Amino acid sequence: MSGTLNKVMLIGHLGDDVKMHYFDDKNCVGRFPLATNETYTSKQTNERISNTEWHNIVVRNKAAEICEKYLSKGDKVYIEGRIKTRKWNDDKGIERYSTEIQCTDFTFLSTKKDSQEHSSNQSNQSNQPSPASNPNKDTAEPEQTDDLPF
Repeated sequence: MSGTLNKVMLIGHLGDDVKMHYFDDKNCVGRFPLATNETYTSKQTNERISNTEWHNIVVRNKAAEICEKYLSKGDKVYIEGRIKTRKWNDDKGIERYSTEIQCTDFTFLSTKKDSQEHSSNQSNQSNQPSPASNPNKDTAEPEQTDDLPF
């Protein structure tokens, strides 16, 4: 095989809100940390062990603006991209390296707000009586819950 491949696919939770940096030529960059978890059972102790890996995500221009608008800390997202290592000199002249994921595609999977609403809806539904247990409801009339044309 003569070609090479640099492709990353991650599903994880944002560790912080998207931080934006705008340039003079109307371009921008968004950065955020993404946490992925690995859970396994230790064969020696039968304990469940969980490891978190942190990834630095970089997204550019329109995609960065979309991420800034819709994503916040705790949201679950699918990221596709490639690994890129940057090298620079810090204030003291020491060479530093940073490995980042240059995002090329993303999908919002769930937001923290959605999961909070879902859990509160489930608790509210469990406290309400089911329609079959309501003796005052006329059962001869069909229940219409949506406006679907079929």
